[in-house]
Amino acid sequence: MKIVALPEVRKYLKELIQILYEKEYFGFEAYAQKYVEDLFHDILTNLPYKLKKPAPPYFKRYGTKMLYATFRKNKTTQWYVFFNVYRKKGETIFVIRYISNNHMVSQYL
Repeated sequence: MKIVALPEVRKYLKELIQILYEKEYFGFEAYAQKYVEDLFHDILTNLPYKLKKPAPPYFKRYGTKMLYATFRKNKTTQWYVFFNVYRKKGETIFVIRYISNNHMVSQYL
């Protein structure tokens, strides 16, 4: 089993560190970095085992026939990971195409 994040997703996660720090969600940049690293580690570790739902039509801009899974990080924030699952030569490959949270996309789910 393999989990791959598209370059856009990796770029977003790097930018997220700065966003969280600059908007003062975290007092120190190192804490924002740890939060994002923990989120990504949780995704890499648990995505294959999460309940998967078909992505609503709104998210077709990121890919077709996607699924999504949720990752709760605290009482107020839940992250949504949108992905496709492929099987190649007996191996399952998860391709992460988009990540966002309930503050940004919950109205579309």
